[in-house]
Amino acid sequence: MARFAVLVSLLTLLAVTLLAQTTPVSDPQALSLAAKSVAAMSGGNAVSDVTLAGSVTWIAGSDTETGTATLQAKGIGESRVELKLSGGRRTEIRNNSSGVPQGARTGTDGVRRSSAQHNCLTDPVWFFAGLSSLAAASNPKLVFVYVGPEQREGVSVQHLRLYQSLGSEPKTQNIIQRLSTLDFYLDPVSFLPLAITFKVHPDDDLTTDIPAEVRFANYQAVNGILVPLHIQRLVNGGLLFDVVVTTAQVNTGLSDVPFSIQ
Repeated sequence: MARFAVLVSLLTLLAVTLLAQTTPVSDPQALSLAAKSVAAMSGGNAVSDVTLAGSVTWIAGSDTETGTATLQAKGIGESRVELKLSGGRRTEIRNNSSGVPQGARTGTDGVRRSSAQHNCLTDPVWFFAGLSSLAAASNPKLVFVYVGPEQREGVSVQHLRLYQSLGSEPKTQNIIQRLSTLDFYLDPVSFLPLAITFKVHPDDDLTTDIPAEVRFANYQAVNGILVPLHIQRLVNGGLLFDVVVTTAQVNTGLSDVPFSIQ
């Protein structure tokens, strides 16, 4: 029994050691840059919610529609995008508040459809980086990686990469990492996010990666918080929609109702 107990202890110690060796750790430089970026956006103020509204141009293949957009977020886990277009209304909701990433979208036919969970592992609040994963450095499941300085679209940037680490076996973790990876590109002087890139996937195929990108411009102060007044979202290299924000509100005390998936 004594030998068995010693063997169990050694195996346990080995397992813990191997786990420690294989569990990724955030890069201190990446954490520092993320903190500077959040501070630059928030001005040291707490941000609980945001509502952005303005004009939008929606492009889907040869179809171009115009209208108005309302983008709402509560915390880092809830978002709602509502587009009132010349061709009808579209909405997209993301909600991670239960701990299980969920999403739903409604097309111009008025039918609500659930989003595949593999498309819900990146940030719900993709349109306002002040409530993105950059502000979640205390989350032990997030890994921050400093990729380094780069030139992007002819502009100097600092490149950070974030992904989820769930402590799963390697094959599962590799899938989670691929589905959850976000790349942030920060202005090297102001530390404001200029772009975020990630991958989206067909609802019935998590193995096919489609590049997506969000670009931010024209930051303006709203109650001491810097908000981008020009937001573009691209999918597979093509512009999907272009929003020019005309009104922005922060910390208005949004309820959870607009973000309900049910």
